[in-house]
Amino acid sequence: MLNPLNFISKFIKSSNQKELDRIAKIVEKVNSYESVIKEMADEEFPQKTIKFKKEISKGKNINDFLPEAFALVREASKRTRNERHYDVQILGGVVLHEGKIAEMRTGEGKTLTISLAAYLNALLGKGVHIVTVNDYLAKRDSYEMGEIYKFLGLTSGYINNDQDDYERKRNYNFDITYATNSELGFDYLRDNMKLSKEQMVQRGHTYTIVDEIDSCLIDEARTPLVISGAAEDKTEQYLAIDRLIKKLKPNHYEIDEKDKNILLTNDGINTVEEIFSNAGILKNNNFYDPENLSLVHHVNQSLKANHLFEKGKDYIIKDRSLKIIDELTGRILEGRRFGDGLHQALEAKEQIDIQAENQTLASITYQNYFKLYNKISGCTGTAATESQEFYEIYNLIVVIIPTDKKMIRKDWNDQIFRTEIEKNKAIIEKVIKCHQQGQPILVFTSSINKSEIYSKLLHDKEIKHIVLNAKNHENEAEIIANAGKKNSVIITTSISGRGVDIQLGGKKGNEPDTELLINKNKIKSLGGLYVIGTERMESRRVDNQARGRAGRQGDEGSSIFYVSLEDDLMRIFGSESMNNILQKLGLKDGESIDHPWINKALERAQQKVEARNFDIRKNLLKFDDVLNDQRHVIFSQRNSVMNSEQVFNYSDEFLSEIINHLISLKSQKLSTIKNNEFNNQLKILLGKSVDDKEFEDFTNLKNDDFKEKIISKFLDSRNERVSMLNQDKAKEIEKRIFLQCIDLNWKSHIQYLEQLRQVIGLRSYGQRDPLVEYKKEAFHLFESLLNKLKIDFVTILINLKVIQHNDTSTSNINKNETEISNNPKCILLQRKGEKISRNEKCEATGKKFKNCCGAL
Repeated sequence: MLNPLNFISKFIKSSNQKELDRIAKIVEKVNSYESVIKEMADEEFPQKTIKFKKEISKGKNINDFLPEAFALVREASKRTRNERHYDVQILGGVVLHEGKIAEMRTGEGKTLTISLAAYLNALLGKGVHIVTVNDYLAKRDSYEMGEIYKFLGLTSGYINNDQDDYERKRNYNFDITYATNSELGFDYLRDNMKLSKEQMVQRGHTYTIVDEIDSCLIDEARTPLVISGAAEDKTEQYLAIDRLIKKLKPNHYEIDEKDKNILLTNDGINTVEEIFSNAGILKNNNFYDPENLSLVHHVNQSLKANHLFEKGKDYIIKDRSLKIIDELTGRILEGRRFGDGLHQALEAKEQIDIQAENQTLASITYQNYFKLYNKISGCTGTAATESQEFYEIYNLIVVIIPTDKKMIRKDWNDQIFRTEIEKNKAIIEKVIKCHQQGQPILVFTSSINKSEIYSKLLHDKEIKHIVLNAKNHENEAEIIANAGKKNSVIITTSISGRGVDIQLGGKKGNEPDTELLINKNKIKSLGGLYVIGTERMESRRVDNQARGRAGRQGDEGSSIFYVSLEDDLMRIFGSESMNNILQKLGLKDGESIDHPWINKALERAQQKVEARNFDIRKNLLKFDDVLNDQRHVIFSQRNSVMNSEQVFNYSDEFLSEIINHLISLKSQKLSTIKNNEFNNQLKILLGKSVDDKEFEDFTNLKNDDFKEKIISKFLDSRNERVSMLNQDKAKEIEKRIFLQCIDLNWKSHIQYLEQLRQVIGLRSYGQRDPLVEYKKEAFHLFESLLNKLKIDFVTILINLKVIQHNDTSTSNINKNETEISNNPKCILLQRKGEKISRNEKCEATGKKFKNCCGAL
């Protein structure tokens, strides 16, 4: 009998199917070129690329070349790597080129698919950025796919953590550049702190393809990228507060695991107040007095460090330093530190050297960084569950690409146990059973600590296994590639083999192909790779990624998840009703239940967490959008100054605005005997360029004379610089000073907004929307930032003097001529190769070099 659903689907197609049908026609066109391109000589391929580029420069649309270009890439891949793109990969390539997300199952060859869209878009000559999950993959993909690009006459490179600016710039100038999301984001921020266009490494944001786009734009989107500089040392304070927190009893604080937050109870506050009062560091005998804000902040961070952050789960200690573990991939995040004093609180807790706290110099979220690109696309094995978020935040549509061969993996129902001990026992029994047959097994855990628990249990049963986690991820690719060998048992956090295929029977070594095939068929007959999940993760996507390691490209495979009611997800988000159901069923010790209804309940718990995380990210984005608009204004102002040949126009315009403001102040206050505001602002502007007598004369002048005299004072200072240095050098000096004024003021502004954001939530108690309040305050702060910037810039220029060295012609800049030593150091214009001490005073501002120009 005909299935009514199949009958209906013949007439009513899903939007995904309609999209696939449309693209299938393009794939037919690509295939039609294959026979012609097969006959081409190797040297004709780069010539085709040159021809395409010429046509595009004349105004032709790159879409016109898509079928032929994709066919060229397919043939180039076949000749250089002996890998011919499947039709489903061509489908994926079209989706990527159109600026959408291609959901492709694990093992379907995403890396090769990316090469199609990368080549076509590189023809524009503006650079294509391909985002990988880690440095290893950026380097590997750049080399492997680079063979194809080179054959076609294009260049490719990669960005890694250890490259200097020269190497980075060189690699960004290639046609196609592979890099991690953090390297791209940090380079963008650093570029916007450079003092000349030549020092900048990136050349624009035209098109990006993000591999594992869900991991990059969703999982990591809650954490902003931050560039920071050293702040003052508070080591003793961290240690003292850590000792205090360790004295507190459980009734002194309340832990909220859902929101990962911790609060002092009334008893706790009284205890803290008593200890701090006795130590003489509590002001006004009230812990929450505004003067104790810094103290409250440090206590809260120390509470989090001691009671919410776990060694082996959130961080590890390696070589006497504290390394963060990525909660989703289990990898060490090299060079990253928790912000806001949390890292220092953790170092105090672990009794290791405390490194100085940092202050933010520049920051951006991944969401806002990737929105800089004119076109963005990506691929992943698991995007469908987050399609709403991709569309709402990035305006990206997800297209599900079918697999090349039918998937035959068996996904068993979850096994639910009452306690963790029972669950662990069942997992070990399952591993032993599969291992005895020789079937390869991949055991997934949620943290390093959990993987070590299972490792110990397997060790007790004398089962040989490998633990793959943040402690040994250098050999990750090798370990994962061989995870399909007979008797292989691997325990891993969700780090597993990104970008590395698991070959059944093991990867190719020195064995002949016939032996590889025998090994592969042997594993297939055993049922393929068996994936065992030791608990459900917070996100369904992470579970799907784990499952996806088995059953790649039509291979046999199985997956199963073991869950207990003591797991974090079940404890925090699972409903009480599930426990009641299991109790009513009268589950005996060691017994499990497996039922589709239970799977549905688990999925609901995961959906709750996903929805919460989506809200957190949306909220973060709303707040960051306020800063982002201001960031665009500041960064575009910086760029226009940096590229301007007419930098004098900026200072002339600012001077005119400042004078008009002073004149209005003067006329407003004429009725008052002592015009303090006018006098103060004029004093700041003129500084030490005038003596008291001259200052008195300024205040008594009529408006027109007043304006003329200040302009003349300003121009005298500039003309002196021009006559001593020449026009170009004088312009360069003004440009440098302006850029440094922007950077110093912007840094303070970010600092202030960060503090504002931490306390703005309290406004909700007064029935006011924190976001609206934040927008209002941020706007006023930004207005005053722009005013201060103009005043600082013009003030330095009026007071600036150029001093000629006696021994050389090198010039020197100083704010106050009388303060110069016999052999002054130039700070604003450093002489090449000359080292400036961090504690030396900057002559432009009077501050220590490390807190002034050196902070840049």
